[in-house]
Formats: sequence, structure tokens, C-alpha cells
Amino acid sequence: MNLKEKTKALIKKYQHIWVVSYAFLYMPWFLYLEKHVTKGYYVVHSAIDDKIPFLEYFVVPYLLWFVFIAAVFLYFFFTDVNGFYKLCKLMFTGMTIFLLISTFLPNGLNLRPTYFERDNLFVDMVRQIYRIDTPTNVLPSLHVFNSIAACIAIRYSDNLKKRKGIKWSAYILAGLIILSTVFLKQHSVIDVMAAFLMAYVLHSIVYATEKVHVWEWKKQKIARDGFY
Repeated sequence: MNLKEKTKALIKKYQHIWVVSYAFLYMPWFLYLEKHVTKGYYVVHSAIDDKIPFLEYFVVPYLLWFVFIAAVFLYFFFTDVNGFYKLCKLMFTGMTIFLLISTFLPNGLNLRPTYFERDNLFVDMVRQIYRIDTPTNVLPSLHVFNSIAACIAIRYSDNLKKRKGIKWSAYILAGLIILSTVFLKQHSVIDVMAAFLMAYVLHSIVYATEKVHVWEWKKQKIARDGFY
């Protein structure tokens, strides 16, 4: 097989890469909002937020979110095209809803501490995040939503059905990431709840056929083994 044929075969094998073009819609829109939503926005706040302490150590799982989402995205891209399309459909739909909410209902937070009681490496990392990331466009939390979306994709993956170690490691990491958003004062519990609600609704739509498939598999297992 010559180079031309190899290139054609590679393009055919990974033709689903076109989905990544969504970034050309998302990134300019998001950066525009980050630059222009600077005042007059709705402040998201709950009384529960005031009772949650600031814990700088959660900066570690917060930053691991980027690795987690990239790893899940790439895993499905290279191993499960159907799962990849469902994951992207779930994630990108939620991200678009997030952009629409941020556009028509500009929102932000007033939760970040004005001073830090401790001075260490983790606090320095949080300071850097605060410098880069504005406290606006927070509802719903994409850190939370995309973490849940990744877990949903893993949950329905046939390839990972028996890889319980991988599945539970992903679930635990996602849980720590979700906690990190409130412990670092990057999100209100309202943002977190909104992300869960959006994930639940979209999951019911995107994975509707998968749920039927899982139920049929359960019935077959009960019929065969006499238990579940």
C-alpha cells in the first residue's frame, strides 16, 4: 500500500474527526462572552455556598478535569465511533445550551475569597486560575456537566462493561472534580445542580435507545442466570 492509499485509508477510518469542527463555533463565542460579560450580570448565589469552606487542595482534581475529558474523548474517538458520536452529541448540545444561557442571561459569581488564610503551592495555583478564568459565565457548570457526560459515555460503553476498575476510577475522579468546583469557589451549588439537571435531560434523549438495550440485556441475564 503506497502513501496515497494509506492516507485515504486513514481519512476513511477517522472521518468522524469532522465533529471536532464544533470548536470553531464554541471557542469564538465563549471568548467573546468572557471578554464582554464584565458587569451588570446576574449574580448566582445560594446560602449553602456561604457554608462551604475554601479548600485549595481541590485544585488538583479541578485541573485534572482537562486530562480526564481529553482522555475520554480520545478513547472513544479511537475505539468506539458510535460511542464517540453519542458523547459529542451529549457534550456539544449541553455546551451550546450553556452558551445560549450565558448570552441571554449573563451570569457570574461573587464567591472568590478576597484573601487567603494559607500560603502554599496549591493557593498559588488557585491564584493563577483566578487570573486566567473570569468569575462569569458559570451557569450551568461545564466542569460538572462534561464530567457527568464523560461518565455517562463510560457507563454505556460495551468495551468498558467489564473494566470495573477503569469505570469506578473515572466515577471517583468525576466526583472529586465536581466537589472541586464549589470548594475552590469557582461555582455555586446552583451551577452544579443546573449541570446535573441538564445532563439528566440530555442523557434521556441521547441515550434513550441505549437504555432499552441495557434493559433487554438485564432481562436476558435474569432469564439465563436466574438473578441479576
